[in-house]
Amino acid sequence: MRRIFLALALALSACASGAEAPKKLPPEKAAPMIDQEIQLLDVRTEEEWNEGRLDGAVRIQIGSDDFAEQVKARFDESKPLLVYCRSGARSARAAKQLEALGFKTVYDLKGGILAWEKDGKKVVK
Repeated sequence: MRRIFLALALALSACASGAEAPKKLPPEKAAPMIDQEIQLLDVRTEEEWNEGRLDGAVRIQIGSDDFAEQVKARFDESKPLLVYCRSGARSARAAKQLEALGFKTVYDLKGGILAWEKDGKKVVK
């Protein structure tokens, strides 16, 4: 019974926070948002970053010891944030962490930068 109460309390807390669940966006829907005021977070390694990235992105590697602290210091929780990685697995994990950190609107680039490039979208080096 205690576990059920705890699970219910956590669920209600998440709903009351006002944060939206991370949404997966395919490149064709994410591209127009980049021209607007959206924050871009690249969670890949430095080597991957050097191969190409979205213009205006900030790189903070997922799994680094101070990932949460770096993200909180560099991004505004109240503004929409698009997170991406190479193929989508790490960014999905990061999106959940960002939501837990209090970010209100988190988008996850579906298929990562591989899908972005396959869709013919531009990257910078």
